[in-house]
Amino acid sequence: MKQHYFIPVAFGVLMASSAAAQTRAVSGRVTDAAGAALPGVTVLERGTSNGTSTGADGGFTLTVQPGATLVLSSIGFETQNVVVGDRTNVVASLKSSATELGEAVVVGYGTQAKADISGSIVQLGSKDVQNTPVPSFEQAIQGKAAGVFIENSSGKLGQGIKVRVRGATSVSGGNQPLYVVDGVPIISESQSGISAETNPIADINANDIESISILKDASASAIYGSRASNGVVLITTKRGREGVTRFNLSYQTGTSTPTRKRDFLNPTEYVDLVRESAANVGLAAFAETRLQRYAAGNTDVLAYGTDWQEEVFQSAPFHQIDLSANGGSDKTKFYVSGGYSDQKGILVGNQFKRITTRTNLDHKASDFFSLGLNYSLSRTENRRLAADNAFSNPMQIVALSPITPLIDPRTNQISGALDNATGQPNTNFPVYYNPLLNTIGASYLATVCRNLGNIYGQLNLTKQLSFRSELGIDLLNQEEDSYYGRLTARNTSFADNGNGTNRTVTNGRFITNNFATFRPVLGEQHSLEVVGGFSFEKRRVKSNSVSGQQFPSDAYRQITSAALISAGSSARTESSLVSWFGRANYIFNNRYLINASFRADGSSRFGSNNRYGFFPAASVGWVLTEEAFLKDNAIITQLKPRVSYGITGNQSFPDFPWQALYSDAGYGGVPGQAPVQIANPDLKWESTSQLDVGLDFGFFNSRLTGEVDLYRKNTSDLALNVNVPGTSGFAQQFRNVGDLENKGLEVALNTRNLEGANFTWSTSFNASANRNKIKNLQGQIIEGGFLNRAQEGQPLGVFFGVEYAGVDPANGDALYYLNTANADGSLDRGTTPDYNAAQRVILGNPNPNWIGGVTNTFTFRNLVDFSFTFQGVFGNEVYDGGGKFMSVGFNNGFDNQTRDQLRRWRNPGDVTDVPQARLFAGNGIGESSRFLYDASYVRLRTVTLGVNIPKSLTSYAHLNTARLFFSGVNLLTFTDYKGWDPEVNTDYIASNISQGNDFYSAPQAKTFTVGLNIGF
Repeated sequence: MKQHYFIPVAFGVLMASSAAAQTRAVSGRVTDAAGAALPGVTVLERGTSNGTSTGADGGFTLTVQPGATLVLSSIGFETQNVVVGDRTNVVASLKSSATELGEAVVVGYGTQAKADISGSIVQLGSKDVQNTPVPSFEQAIQGKAAGVFIENSSGKLGQGIKVRVRGATSVSGGNQPLYVVDGVPIISESQSGISAETNPIADINANDIESISILKDASASAIYGSRASNGVVLITTKRGREGVTRFNLSYQTGTSTPTRKRDFLNPTEYVDLVRESAANVGLAAFAETRLQRYAAGNTDVLAYGTDWQEEVFQSAPFHQIDLSANGGSDKTKFYVSGGYSDQKGILVGNQFKRITTRTNLDHKASDFFSLGLNYSLSRTENRRLAADNAFSNPMQIVALSPITPLIDPRTNQISGALDNATGQPNTNFPVYYNPLLNTIGASYLATVCRNLGNIYGQLNLTKQLSFRSELGIDLLNQEEDSYYGRLTARNTSFADNGNGTNRTVTNGRFITNNFATFRPVLGEQHSLEVVGGFSFEKRRVKSNSVSGQQFPSDAYRQITSAALISAGSSARTESSLVSWFGRANYIFNNRYLINASFRADGSSRFGSNNRYGFFPAASVGWVLTEEAFLKDNAIITQLKPRVSYGITGNQSFPDFPWQALYSDAGYGGVPGQAPVQIANPDLKWESTSQLDVGLDFGFFNSRLTGEVDLYRKNTSDLALNVNVPGTSGFAQQFRNVGDLENKGLEVALNTRNLEGANFTWSTSFNASANRNKIKNLQGQIIEGGFLNRAQEGQPLGVFFGVEYAGVDPANGDALYYLNTANADGSLDRGTTPDYNAAQRVILGNPNPNWIGGVTNTFTFRNLVDFSFTFQGVFGNEVYDGGGKFMSVGFNNGFDNQTRDQLRRWRNPGDVTDVPQARLFAGNGIGESSRFLYDASYVRLRTVTLGVNIPKSLTSYAHLNTARLFFSGVNLLTFTDYKGWDPEVNTDYIASNISQGNDFYSAPQAKTFTVGLNIGF
């Protein structure tokens, strides 16, 4: 038997040795147009992942196959292809190009030349994210990637961010993309202990990022199998480069303000409208007593005046410093960095701090073996705020009466605090709880310590065959400490003397990747790369929480000081994933491209009958400009149609959804257990098939380049809780029951408008439209927040409710459309003042019709650079859930009102859309299209102006480079939305279905910073 195995092994070794003898070592040097050496240029053998980078002198050495073509690329320069032929030494010069991001594109388990890619991938470089004053890198790339919709939930720092790649593919599962950092799939789900989500991606320092590849179609992403339906974001961090050690120091500082404020009634307008609304319903005397109460007991109710909105917006300074070093020899290369940022939020009490370190090492032990390390350690402190629906949320302060003084004249404390004499709450409580009390008597700090990284070893068995083994870890420890003292809303009786909670969660993910890469020599016209391997992942999450009451004073805030331990809990869960994967890329004659990939995943989250899922994909491309009839064409410089199809999966569900589960059910001190979940061994993955048809093009010597993609994504086997007969003992079972579709169009254009010796101007434009539709839910309707729902035949989260018809000119009543069905099937568009008589209908869509962005970049003599990005979102609606309190003319209480209530109905014959003001009468307060608004917007997302200090000056300070820069985020917003900000998704109910809602959500921050980069 041993001899039988030995023969083919020996034959393979001989063939590989023979192939190795055909390769040759090529040396070279790369310079810029002026002849200066270019370090860090990527040198890639086309059609393979075989590559290196130039050293400090621009030199490189690389072993390649016969007839190889080298692809030389560097960010900021035009890519150049160099045919090696029979040469052993090449010299190349790269032309400056502001639009090129480099041709070496990171893909699943390797890299490819951009010219050889037949899938749909967006690649962004470090310049797109570095030195941008935002907590998380996703915010820096808004509007820069076609087909990628990024939305902040509010202006609170560290909050969850919605990212959708080509639409949502799941109703009840996760819709966020898979994030992979240096080969490690990382934790990206919120670890928050309250309904408002946090964003673990904010733990990553954007200044450590070298490139971001967003895999959009199935051909590009299917190699990640069961987690790829929502797209994959590959993040590659910076690495060391051969040459002398280079240091880079960056510092920036600035401040933030709200992008927008709302207009509310001033004291005189408030009093007049309260009196009018009370007189309209016979409550004039009652209203006067309330007005005096709100005015701190004064009979002159206009004695005081407070603009409460101004009290919760604070000065918001920002500071960030980063120091990095990189260098190395031909054997060992390193990149080391450290960063610290401190950003205050625009709302009082909100702050986000982060300290990070990173070490990346690559060591070539011999010609046959290399090893390395990618490791980062971070610590973040997020001083959080209450969820949007809590009275202690600072934004809810606008509900307070403007006639209430900020400082209570009787206690000299913030209005709403305790009376010093009696120790009881002031009787002049200002309508509701005053959120400013939380800045005095409460704290909520979330601290995250995170270890993220991997080690690898690579064995180069031959010149064509290598094997790489990686061991990675993502260990996230989060602690949330909250304390609510005597003055806060948590203590409604003011008798428990404060309460506190400590919650810890440890989320660990351990992964190993083991894969081989084979690049055989097949002749000058053929190029083949084959990757195959095995992956295993284990995830464990453990959390503990304990709460206490009765603290000696507010100076004691640790649980150990509580006289009463009031609550405690703990939880533990885990999951595992085992995978086999492979990818093959074949190129014939530099013009015919074929890519195929496959992944088999086995997950503990699915039933024993469907434990494994299989996810194949394939794509083809045709480089028409390599054909004789187009080669060397003066007008068309690139034309590559491509088609891809594949199947991906989604397993973003809670653990053990298929198992029969029991839970504790103790009673009266007697332990017990009870069933809580019915088994479903047939449960399986949600599966998404995707067809993509694309075209890459370039004209006029690549002065105009771009991509166009049409796609259709069909998701089947949606996993949902389905009602089951009560006789089963359960109400629902988790099953695969539905279908959902996304289809869309994407366009990306890059133009080099001007290219002169002194001045350049380039433009990058992208636009995309996505249409989402639920095809099948087996007749189910799933309600979401406010007016959202999931319904067959409609987009996910569609708004469904009563349609507002305006105001009856005769009496000031709010009117609603009946929308009842006539005998012929048409709708009766008659109106009624009875909210309950009106039928609910489709009102709008929280999903945008299309999104886009445009970036312009200018340079002058390599001394000044200027760029700005406009982002646009169009065709979506937002429901203002706070409108029924703040925009209803006191029909729902004494909340201060928005100024549009000044155009209320007052006399018969008035034509307006604002009903008569009637204190507590409920005229027009029903959830309806009255509070649904067009939320389209165009925003000046980022602006950067940089000045490079001339070398003749920096040399005096022994500096290699020095650059002063100004940056701005969200400087201008153009929108018809009536609320604080059209970019919103209120945090306490945000979900796949509940989207496009606003409930006292903070606006985005407008940020200005100045900074300095120096290299030495």
